[in-house]
Amino acid sequence: MQKKRGRRVLKRVLWSLAIVLVLAVVGVVAYTQIGVMAAEPEPLASVRENPAITVTDADEGIVLAPADGDSDLGLVFIPGAKVDPWAYAAILQGLAEEGTTVVITRPWLNLAFFDPRGLDAFTSAAPDVDVWGVGGHSLGGVRACQLAADADALVLFGSYCATDVSENGLPVLSLSGSEDGLSTPEKIADARDLLPADAEMVEIEGASHASFGDYGPQDGDGTPTISTEEMHDEVTRLTEEFLAPLAP
Repeated sequence: MQKKRGRRVLKRVLWSLAIVLVLAVVGVVAYTQIGVMAAEPEPLASVRENPAITVTDADEGIVLAPADGDSDLGLVFIPGAKVDPWAYAAILQGLAEEGTTVVITRPWLNLAFFDPRGLDAFTSAAPDVDVWGVGGHSLGGVRACQLAADADALVLFGSYCATDVSENGLPVLSLSGSEDGLSTPEKIADARDLLPADAEMVEIEGASHASFGDYGPQDGDGTPTISTEEMHDEVTRLTEEFLAPLAP
């Protein structure tokens, strides 16, 4: 009798643990799908109508490439947490116009930390490109730092590394915003020692966290004082100047 009672108690405990686990999984999945910040329609429309580039919705991600097909350089770009990948197409299209193939990834469950794929899962979208940088915005930049060992350069938009890449000799560009309320100037300064000593650190005056994408205001962020057009132009100029010397 006592053994039967013990088995019943054990069965109840196991069922309870199973229910808790299922509820936890459902909760995490629900969190990743609720409140995803959508791409703003007008900037996205400008990308789709841009005759200077091609836009391909590929298995590897959203591919922006020069319309003439002449590209020796690529950038894999990882979105921020719960941000629609299409929200970065407008701010990155200028790079494609200048000859860089851009692959914007689609992180699993909308969170880069849940995506274990390596860099080659995305560079395969453009097999003729041999030189690849990796970059990202916010949490996507943190994930980009983890993939940097397999890349030729690292680009951070409103982000910083949580892993130490200071000794790998990689060229690094960090673009931040003076009005960023999430990846604040203080947080970026605190993580500066994880980057190489010669990393290019550029703070864009008037830029907020959400200025690095086109998905509208974000909770906890500062108020931008730079226009969308100025922001796009500045990011294109700085990133293109950084990546251009890497082209074969």
